[in-house]
Amino acid sequence: MFKAINERLNGQKKRMDDMVVYIDLPAKRRDLAVLQERMGQSDFWNDNLKAKEVIDKANLLKGWVEPADRIAEHIASLLELNEMSKDEAESSDIFRELSQEADKVEKELASLEFKKMLGGHLDRNNAILSINSGAGGTEAADWAEMLLRMYDRWAERRGFETEIIDILVGEEAGLKNVTMMVKGEYAYGYLKAERGVHRLVRISPFDSNKRRHTSFASVDVISEITEDVDVEIDEKDLRIDTYRAGGAGGQKVNKTDSAVRITHIPTGFVTQCQNERSQFQNKTVAMNVMRSKIYELRLQQQKDKYAKEYGEKMDIAWGSQIRSYVFQPYQMVKDLRTDVETSNVQDVMDGNIDMFIEAYLKTLKS
Repeated sequence: MFKAINERLNGQKKRMDDMVVYIDLPAKRRDLAVLQERMGQSDFWNDNLKAKEVIDKANLLKGWVEPADRIAEHIASLLELNEMSKDEAESSDIFRELSQEADKVEKELASLEFKKMLGGHLDRNNAILSINSGAGGTEAADWAEMLLRMYDRWAERRGFETEIIDILVGEEAGLKNVTMMVKGEYAYGYLKAERGVHRLVRISPFDSNKRRHTSFASVDVISEITEDVDVEIDEKDLRIDTYRAGGAGGQKVNKTDSAVRITHIPTGFVTQCQNERSQFQNKTVAMNVMRSKIYELRLQQQKDKYAKEYGEKMDIAWGSQIRSYVFQPYQMVKDLRTDVETSNVQDVMDGNIDMFIEAYLKTLKS
């Protein structure tokens, strides 16, 4: 038992040593020390914008340094404990506990190794996620609402914050479309894997004859653009309309035209926001989403140009069906890009979708 655990821990140590070299941990630790020293200076908050930039950079570095140090220390302590226990009986509880701790290290290592795959310059940003119901009326609108709940639960599991930017409810039930901001480190890096069409097969609760229905909803994900990304938009290309935001009735009815809809005439992009307290706040949010859409378009145009010039096939998967959720006659959720599947439909609908996200992102790096 001692030998098996020793080999396992030494294998984990080798992976951790390789990770230290890959991410250049010593350099990250030095850079973090410099930033922390800067944060401790008396004039640090004289320029709030620069202070925020420093804090953001420090938090990014901490996201690498602290987990790496924690894993390395964990492995070292387990190796030491295992060495001290090598004369114990094979059935000793200490080896069972060491094996369980090695399992924890394995999960921590896998998480850090996966994180290094999220190296895109936008991956660390917040995500703007939009869900649009497809053809099918109430059934499709209900499916869109179910997907919103799924992503909301996923974000909650990760400790991310969510905020509805704009929402249009269905005529009888569900949602026609909804746009939600997901705030958290690497939110876009993860959620970009969800872009595409999601298909539901189930016995419809809206069908009195209990027939099986197929519904579709599309999911789009773009990165929130930070202030350091320059996206120039000519005001002459914008049409800005205001309208009365929807209310719940009674005293909650919105009596002012606080909701804002922005149309970018050259592209036809439309963004809108109605959930903030004032017209100015709604306009700010809608404009932020518009900047993100236009930046995403420009990135896509660059990819298309590269593919045309070099003859590479760019598998973007815009608008393609990526996953099927079957509730009846059997239960299965299957990602059509990676063939990853599970029969635990309820767990998936409760937000456990990491298996699909991670499998797909790994294919992008293979």
